Amino acid sequence: MKTSTQLVKELRERTAVGIMDCKNAIQEADGDINKAVEILRKKGVAKAQKREGRAASEGQIQSYVHMGGKIGVLVEVNCETDFSAKTDDFTHFTKNLAMHIAAMNPVAISPEDLPPEIVEREKEIYRAQAIDSGKGGKVVERIVEGRLKRFFSEVCLLNQSYVRDPNMTVQDLLNELKAKTGENIIIKRFIRFQLGETDDNP
Repeated sequence: MKTSTQLVKELRERTAVGIMDCKNAIQEADGDINKAVEILRKKGVAKAQKREGRAASEGQIQSYVHMGGKIGVLVEVNCETDFSAKTDDFTHFTKNLAMHIAAMNPVAISPEDLPPEIVEREKEIYRAQAIDSGKGGKVVERIVEGRLKRFFSEVCLLNQSYVRDPNMTVQDLLNELKAKTGENIIIKRFIRFQLGETDDNP
């Protein structure tokens, strides 16, 4: 059985959160380290949402080249201070994000960034498929909504499952970094090159 001090130490190493917050989370979780991690993650997300209006003008541009020079990525991630931009956590995030983009080939950062005509095209396809299968009324719209959500999880960066941990989305990963730094952090833009690839929409 681990002591309270050992649990706090382990929780700090896993989350990079302050001692008092770790102590409180362990008490709230009745000594369950995994439950304590989840408690801190939820609190971190809540705090991160409060910061979203703050200016983020510092950051990094990170690159990644894969498969013998056949795929390349540039991504810009912004934060509030130069101090956070130079931390190992921020650098690891941007490097892993560039690698994720190379592997998963997202089309946009979020659903809001997709051209409306692409979203409408997908809706019409899903609606026609549902009607052809004999569905009607509200069932059709629920099917369209479900398939559109799956489409977003395939083509939108923030909605995608993180390539190194499919149990998390890229949004989850971003929220964890916001919780660690205490700053508003924005994935500003990215571009992915693939040798011989055209600029066709999905």
